[in-house]
Amino acid sequence: MSSPEGHSGAPSNLLIDPCGRKIDYLRVSITDLCDLRCVYCRPPEGLKLISHDEILRYEEILAFIEVARDMGIRKIRVTGGEPLVRRGVLEFLSRLTAIEGIEDIGLTTNGVRLAGMAQALREAGLKRLNISLDSLRCAAFKAITGGDHLPAVLAGIEAALTEGFHPVKINVVLLRQFNEEDVPAFARLTLEKPVDVRFIERMPFGGEAVPLPPRPFSAREAMEIVEKHVGPLAPVPRDELDGPATMFTLDGAKGRIGIIDPISGHFCGTCNRLRLTAAGRLRPCLLGDSEIDVRSALRRGASREEVADIVRLAVLSKPGGRGSTHTRMAESMNRIGG
Repeated sequence: MSSPEGHSGAPSNLLIDPCGRKIDYLRVSITDLCDLRCVYCRPPEGLKLISHDEILRYEEILAFIEVARDMGIRKIRVTGGEPLVRRGVLEFLSRLTAIEGIEDIGLTTNGVRLAGMAQALREAGLKRLNISLDSLRCAAFKAITGGDHLPAVLAGIEAALTEGFHPVKINVVLLRQFNEEDVPAFARLTLEKPVDVRFIERMPFGGEAVPLPPRPFSAREAMEIVEKHVGPLAPVPRDELDGPATMFTLDGAKGRIGIIDPISGHFCGTCNRLRLTAAGRLRPCLLGDSEIDVRSALRRGASREEVADIVRLAVLSKPGGRGSTHTRMAESMNRIGG
């Protein structure tokens, strides 16, 4: 597919779905590989990985993003798997952040490799980071992730703050009998550091590949734990970078606390995103079954208008509510993109 001759700074077409939602956010998974084996994502023996030939090449991802940009996509989040394990990620990010018209670019990482890469990520033009961290206790961290990497992740958070990333968001998936007791410590972290800690209800991914996933508990329950053990939470106005999180703060805190409640709360009505998987499938809905093949179009040399038609189809396919009635999703999160 040919590169654009130029960009005027204004989208040629705003993407409005059948429910009247403006779609301006694209989450892009660049790999299904991960250096952790979290109990709610992967079984101990691992999952079948996507073959090398099936993974979208960086040039293909960037070409797709340029088309999406011209249609009104303004926010990109790079995910995985673990995006920092993919070779060439720094050069890719440098090219991505140089695309005119993309106003907000972030990356989600498990933080294991972050301490050694934070400076280079900043130099590549990245400004925002989400760091997945489900426990502040070594034993619980190992039980959840299968690895002894908590010190590395904590060092990565410090490196991100030192390099001036803002905001730095810490995503905590709520897992019954694994990390209830971590909730107060995570909340206190916002008293000490300018970070956003976001408590996230676990979504039912993995199907039969994860036969005994941890039971979730609700984000509201996490709030109750914070108020009981740390202090009262005051609601704060949301800004455009908060996404689906509802934000609060503790008195005197340097950071904020958020809750993301896809199970108990449902925020489908405000969903503004599409997802591009590492294998080149465009998903209109995270919890849905629908995927549209982008990779085949890109590799047969589809025109920009043909690729744009795929984007329009995905937007028109977005459901008004949950895209699936399944209680457990067959796909694992590392294949869809975190």
